[in-house]
Amino acid sequence: MSTAKQAGRRLEGAARRVADHPVLEKLAKVGFASRGVLYAIIGLAALQIAYGRGGEADKSSAIHIVRDAPLGDTLLWVMAVGLAALTIWHVSEAIWGRPEVHYRVESIAKAAVYIALVFSMVALLTQNKAASSTDSQSQDAAKALFDLPGGQILVALIALALIGFGVSWIHEGWTGKFMRDMHVAEPRAHALVVHIGKVGYVARGVIALAAGALIGQAALTYDPDKAVGIDGALKSLADTPIGPWLLVVIAVGLVLFAVYCFAEARWHRV
Repeated sequence: MSTAKQAGRRLEGAARRVADHPVLEKLAKVGFASRGVLYAIIGLAALQIAYGRGGEADKSSAIHIVRDAPLGDTLLWVMAVGLAALTIWHVSEAIWGRPEVHYRVESIAKAAVYIALVFSMVALLTQNKAASSTDSQSQDAAKALFDLPGGQILVALIALALIGFGVSWIHEGWTGKFMRDMHVAEPRAHALVVHIGKVGYVARGVIALAAGALIGQAALTYDPDKAVGIDGALKSLADTPIGPWLLVVIAVGLVLFAVYCFAEARWHRV
């Protein structure tokens, strides 16, 4: 065996040991709970928007709300460490996890989202740099892509990917497949987690579909200002024929998804 292959195998073995380390597993569970905190805040903010009280409902604004709370800096540091561990775990899942392509792609996408959140948290804590909204991030990304050869196609592919995630999450919610990595032994708790997770996954799926549709519109019209993040997608739901009631339903779904995230911190396989 060549020296390069031996070095590669040693590196892979070291990486697996890091991914399987008990400390990382515990911190990844903190990451699940941290995700729950963010989704709870987003859901509550979406309820305020539905009742005409304004504000923003996305992860960036949720980060600022956490920091403004009592012991906010400490809590934000804990969340950053937990989300960093969850990022490493998702990367390991993309490499060594289940063989399905969509599962690996979703793991990579989640890792990218979490590492961006970690950078935003650390920048806010160390440099007092405000985290930009997901809408502005989406618009900046669309502008940068439009400047590239074939940029319009790239933006359209992102829109299709979001729509694909949305369909996948709704399907997982409808079928309960999200429970395959959850180990809830007590029957009543298992049934409760299933019901909560179903509503939460469908709510996330609807948001992804709305965001994907609006980003697709940005690609078709070559207008980066039409690209949105979570906040813009949620607000677009209030403009549907059934108005703010749909947003209320989705907001409640996000709060329930936050509860499911806390259940993941307790029972998810890591």
